[in-house]
Amino acid sequence: MALALLATPALAAGLALPPPVTDADYRPVRIEEAQLGRLLFFDPVLSGNRNISCATCHHPRFATTDGVSLGLGEGGVGLGPDRVGDPDNMPEQRIPRNAPALFNLGAHEFTVMFHDGRIEVDPSRPSGLRTPLEEEMVAGFASLLSARTMFPVLSPDEMAGHYGENDVSRAVRQGLITAEGGAWDVIARRVAAIPEYQALFAAVYPEIDAGRPLHFTDISDAIAAFVEFEFRSDTSPFDAVLRGEATLSPLAQAGMALFYGEARCATCHAGPFLTDHGFHPRGSPQLGPGKAERFERHSRDEGRIRVTGRAEDAYAFRTPSLRNVARTGPWGHAGGHSDLEAFLRFHADPVAALDDWDPASATLPAFAAVKPDLALRANAPEWAAIREAASRVPPIPLEEGDVEALLAFLHTLTDEKALAGRLGIPERVPSGLPVER
Repeated sequence: MALALLATPALAAGLALPPPVTDADYRPVRIEEAQLGRLLFFDPVLSGNRNISCATCHHPRFATTDGVSLGLGEGGVGLGPDRVGDPDNMPEQRIPRNAPALFNLGAHEFTVMFHDGRIEVDPSRPSGLRTPLEEEMVAGFASLLSARTMFPVLSPDEMAGHYGENDVSRAVRQGLITAEGGAWDVIARRVAAIPEYQALFAAVYPEIDAGRPLHFTDISDAIAAFVEFEFRSDTSPFDAVLRGEATLSPLAQAGMALFYGEARCATCHAGPFLTDHGFHPRGSPQLGPGKAERFERHSRDEGRIRVTGRAEDAYAFRTPSLRNVARTGPWGHAGGHSDLEAFLRFHADPVAALDDWDPASATLPAFAAVKPDLALRANAPEWAAIREAASRVPPIPLEEGDVEALLAFLHTLTDEKALAGRLGIPERVPSGLPVER
């Protein structure tokens, strides 16, 4: 592609850009609910062993991620790249997928979530949602984002804890989730037993003030309100351009022309949040334990096919929103690249680049994993299956200057206001447990 032909204001002005983001794109948020959710988001009381909060893997310091390719949940100590296994309670394995960023998840168009889309809005279901819990899924979640919070607290590797070591993990082990005495009930009772939380919930939710017991859905609704309010991202330089309030530098403008033109990035990264919410096989390197049941020995992660069962969905993963993308690395469903420029070059032609992928590109805290981190890389047929799936998407020929221009454009998606947060990290939480900073 000829960069010089793209760096003109007239051409950039003629691009089919998305409309600017407005308040109408988001669910309304009650500030008192968001303030309550802020405390819960940073409070380790929701984890089985009271040692991990939502913020452990989605911390503002790391642009609502954890700054590593694959994190350490239960059994880890520390934060971000400094997090390591606790010698007295080592993790069983790394968390299988890269921690996704949380920006704009309160927008109406986010109707499917997680790398494989395993939860989504479905009006045909009694709960209004399709999730792996199927008929066990209870109603009462205020939004899909609220329901999303239920999964980490049930995962032994993320927040629940290893089998048998606390009341939450024991309930999960027995398959008790939604009923009385189930994992959600245990967590709700734990929170309700803290007088400060009980008073705060009663102040926010009139039904609780009237005597209804605190439910897990109240906890998740409050956390969702906080995420919606705190991490709304629509004040980047790119947003100023969409609103007609600014122009980009010539290099970033050239990158925008490529993005919405010859490079075809907007085919998948469409709309105001730069995602089509679809699933595509892009050949991102697989490392870590993969998505296998405890009794399975493989290390592959086949993505969307685990949800749909359709062969065409093998190794397809959800198109991420690119908001604040320059800060949310490592990139890829398993975090195979810690450098955005290297990821762009790989992403343009993964079929050609996959065999040359350098494992040193990942950022992994030291951990002696039971399943070697590169087990799949050493399995030629498995690696070839990833490459074959990626071949279904045509490569994008990029010249040297094109990469530089695209990077300049992607940096215009950085929203300092959203990265700084609106309410910020609380000084303390009602449980009295430590707050990670």
